[in-house]
Amino acid sequence: MKHYSAEFLRCYFREVGVHTPLPPGIVSSAERMDTEAETPAAAPVMKQAAAPASVAAAPATEKVTPPVSRPPTPVVPVEASSLDALRAQVAACQRCALAKGRKHTVFGTGDPKARLVIIGEAPGAEEDRQGEPFVGPAGQLLNRMLAAIGLQRSDVYIMNTIKCRPPWNRDPGEEEMRACRPWLDAQLRLLQAQHLCLLGRVAAHQLLRSDAPLGVLRQKLHTYQGIPVTVTYHPAYLLRSSPRKQQAWEDLQRMAEALSF
Repeated sequence: MKHYSAEFLRCYFREVGVHTPLPPGIVSSAERMDTEAETPAAAPVMKQAAAPASVAAAPATEKVTPPVSRPPTPVVPVEASSLDALRAQVAACQRCALAKGRKHTVFGTGDPKARLVIIGEAPGAEEDRQGEPFVGPAGQLLNRMLAAIGLQRSDVYIMNTIKCRPPWNRDPGEEEMRACRPWLDAQLRLLQAQHLCLLGRVAAHQLLRSDAPLGVLRQKLHTYQGIPVTVTYHPAYLLRSSPRKQQAWEDLQRMAEALSF
């Protein structure tokens, strides 16, 4: 008696218009035959001669060990009397692994006496090449956003939460942000801004110590060490999500009102 596979029987019944499932007995026996057909028969056991001594034994399977958790890098306080002195310290920083792959540290740019300080997330590839924050398409959009409330790039100070570019433009890791946080705090102490504008989720979560969604954080005014803080979308995100530009414009208007621009 000829046996048909379960797949053949299903196709056959489908072609002739029968849509009921195969009887369990047929399915199980057919699928068992499929399995048996696909499984090669066991080769007869034959006694083999011992391998010659010159043939090396196969290496044992390497045991995979889980990564060892390391204690976090101690945070060393930063002391600097000026932005120039702090910039020199940042340029020599080796506090985390990002230092090995950077071309330049990205310290900050703009008016050091500006009332408004804008803080982004992390340098990108172009920022790493030039050593300046917010260049390229995202920087051009930021310039237009500032112009919409009557400001030029030279009227504000622009920086990022960390000073080195993460590879592949990924988000900064917790250890990287922790290592760079003293630079951020020292820089803000020296700038003495009257208002901070945080661009994007990473900057907002880092400065505000919050994990709330950005859409929630942008709806209210916050403070950082007594300084008023506005949260809005990152220009790079706005380039990909045009519908959010209206909300970003509303955020900028509220910030301009708070600063009396």
